[in-house]
Amino acid sequence: MTLYICRTCGVEYADSAEPPTNCVICDDERQYVGWDGQQWTTREELLAEGRRSEVRDLEPGLTGIGITPSFSIGQRALLVQTDHGNVLYDCVSFLDDEAQAAIEERGGIAAITVSHPHFYDAIVSWSQAFGGCPIILPEADRAFVTRPDPAIQFWDGAPREIMPGVTLIQTGGHFEGSAVLHWAAGADGKGALLVGDSIQVVQDRRYVSFMFSFPNIIPTSAPVVRQIVDAVEPYDFDRIYGGWWRRNVMTGAKDAIHRSAERYIAAIEGAQS
Repeated sequence: MTLYICRTCGVEYADSAEPPTNCVICDDERQYVGWDGQQWTTREELLAEGRRSEVRDLEPGLTGIGITPSFSIGQRALLVQTDHGNVLYDCVSFLDDEAQAAIEERGGIAAITVSHPHFYDAIVSWSQAFGGCPIILPEADRAFVTRPDPAIQFWDGAPREIMPGVTLIQTGGHFEGSAVLHWAAGADGKGALLVGDSIQVVQDRRYVSFMFSFPNIIPTSAPVVRQIVDAVEPYDFDRIYGGWWRRNVMTGAKDAIHRSAERYIAAIEGAQS
């Protein structure tokens, strides 16, 4: 039996003798099947291709873990380190031995959560690598879980403090269960928001954006943008860590969300000057 990984989205499937016929993540209109058709790989094949984990410390208490050369969507995971246990936010398609050791040196992983299904990747394999730690996923996106496991805990969407000072917030938008992680101690105590692409940091890093589908360029609606802004409004934060290396708003992040929402709504409602 083999754990197959979709080459387009990077999500791992349950053990099977043959590759799945299709990928439910890529069949959804927010994603796409690769131009050469549905293709599968495995952790062993990716390692044989020369891909390795990449570990970078981003600020005290925050470490990024990605894959190099880049694979699938190209995101990286974020490890928030606290005195009460570490939280992994988002995931990638595999973890090599060196990266696992580096995470262990930083205190391991006490819980895993994810911004949205495109970044579920190898969450179960990561959990098993760290003692079967709980995986907290939204009930709203249960249909996109491709490898069921007892470690998965489905969450009702109410703000949930996973560790003291580390709070999971369901924003909706990109997916119904899309969620961000608020880290109160981040940015030198000013607070940081980890967003995946539920709130996407764009190329002009003074701004973010809000889309139903990024690859297919399908906007979301004004009411949903306001819903997202309202969900994070009660929290203090000065910094945003987006879903990819260097896709960050390093200061003034809360103002950037407000400014971006106003610009986005004006554009979709035809009021942009």
